[in-house]
Amino acid sequence: MTDNTLYYGDNLDILRRYVDDESVDLVYLDPPFNSNQDYNVLFAEQDGSRAAAQIKAFEDTWRWDRLAARTYEEVVESQHHQVSKALQAFRTFLGESDMMAYLTMMAPRLIELHRVLKNTGSIYLHCDPTASHYLKMLMDAVFGPQNLRAEVIWRRTYGHGGATNYHRVHDTIMYYVRSDAYRWNALRLAHDDSYIKSHYGNIDSDGRRFQLITAHGPGQGPPRRFGDRLIEPPKGRHWMDQTTIDRDMQAGLIVFTKSGMPRKKRYLDETEGRPIPDVWEDIFPINSQARERLGYPTQKPEALLERIIKASSNHGDVVLDPFCGCGTTIAAAQKLGRRWIGIDLTHLAVALIKTRLFDMFGEEAKYDVIGEPVSVPDAEKLAKRDPYQFQWWALGLVGARPVEQKKGADMGIDGRLYFHDEQSGGKTKQVIFSVKAGQTGVAHLRDLEGVIQRENAEIGVLLLMKEPTRPMNKEAASAGFYESESWGKFPKIQILTVEELLGGKKVEYPRTRGSNVTFKRAPKSKKKLADHQDLPFDSD
Repeated sequence: MTDNTLYYGDNLDILRRYVDDESVDLVYLDPPFNSNQDYNVLFAEQDGSRAAAQIKAFEDTWRWDRLAARTYEEVVESQHHQVSKALQAFRTFLGESDMMAYLTMMAPRLIELHRVLKNTGSIYLHCDPTASHYLKMLMDAVFGPQNLRAEVIWRRTYGHGGATNYHRVHDTIMYYVRSDAYRWNALRLAHDDSYIKSHYGNIDSDGRRFQLITAHGPGQGPPRRFGDRLIEPPKGRHWMDQTTIDRDMQAGLIVFTKSGMPRKKRYLDETEGRPIPDVWEDIFPINSQARERLGYPTQKPEALLERIIKASSNHGDVVLDPFCGCGTTIAAAQKLGRRWIGIDLTHLAVALIKTRLFDMFGEEAKYDVIGEPVSVPDAEKLAKRDPYQFQWWALGLVGARPVEQKKGADMGIDGRLYFHDEQSGGKTKQVIFSVKAGQTGVAHLRDLEGVIQRENAEIGVLLLMKEPTRPMNKEAASAGFYESESWGKFPKIQILTVEELLGGKKVEYPRTRGSNVTFKRAPKSKKKLADHQDLPFDSD
């Protein structure tokens, strides 16, 4: 059992069944909502009048349906009086709209997050201006308005003004705490160049920048001796104590103005920097060339999560992200020595997180995965229910990165895995993956060979649910080998079944970091083991 757990499933269910009361130090969540649509779409009634394109835009977001209506009734009828009143008020104003569905589904999740948060804990809710005002009222109802510590504005893009409106460039991050006993680590920012030039324009003979500050404070005090001078303080002020004055005089830190008044040197390199404000413009969005970019639509920069984690948690604390997506919170928590819990509803997210953790930390990242298929029958159920989820799960088993986040044409490539040979001059090489859940034949292997040639890839792997036929094995064997300068020969075309992967069989390719192990399912959580059988997949 490790300290870190990655859950596949509905976060409301996971929170209720597997996360203890007051066991989490910090929560960050960026709940998905399709906010790039017009308000008339967001608030449209569910009466069948919307265009098909509009409906499609919301197929992966919140909708007012029977589940939303039932959840609304449960929350309104619950013991959470303030939340009940807030939802009733929202429904009076919003009706049965997508926004109302979103708030209804968020309410019980926020209640659970309040439950699992320690008395010293904090929660950061990330959203855009489309829903921030409603979510703030809902957070007030759950955590209490007195526990709002900041409404942070993050400048997420640097576009210019739009043709018909101000260009939207910011997100909102609402920072609440559980109680007045919350943990807080004050962080500082380096001074910018313009501030340094205006405030630290003096330069010592050794090149150190400094400014001159007053040597007195409010409140009348006696005269003090500065070397051989006895000087009265200004009216209503007092000097530093004599011991400090003597020390600073000896260190050359006291400078006398033309009028003879002493001032003290403050060096730039000895200052802590400026406190972080509630408008963050120094953390840049992920650009198209960023190394951390995964192509995930809502991916946030690691620097953003690192700041939050450093400010509101300590080493060894537990960080929870119930909508962990591509795993930026998880990666930042792992990097900073925090324990973590990640929850997501898609195998795409789980696969991306596994790959990301392995790419960043190798086998040093130890964690349990709960809720995934652990047997061939489990995998068959997943493939039958949702072939795309099966595809993403299978790629996660081998640590390959999915190439598409949306359903559509994949050009014969379902996933990629990159590697470097020690003597290859730094050239990046790749393994191409194709995943098949149904019947397969030699034609699929020949298609894969064509893709390898087109992409100039070194190795191709076909991941199968069913056993390959004898002609398929023969075709794969006839493809020959990729020869690594340092690692020897590897089959050019490889076939692996789900059964083999679950048994620990590996993709054969040159390995330059750690050992090439399949991502196996870790041992079950020690908590509520009997309940695991009710998750989508988690049976022995």
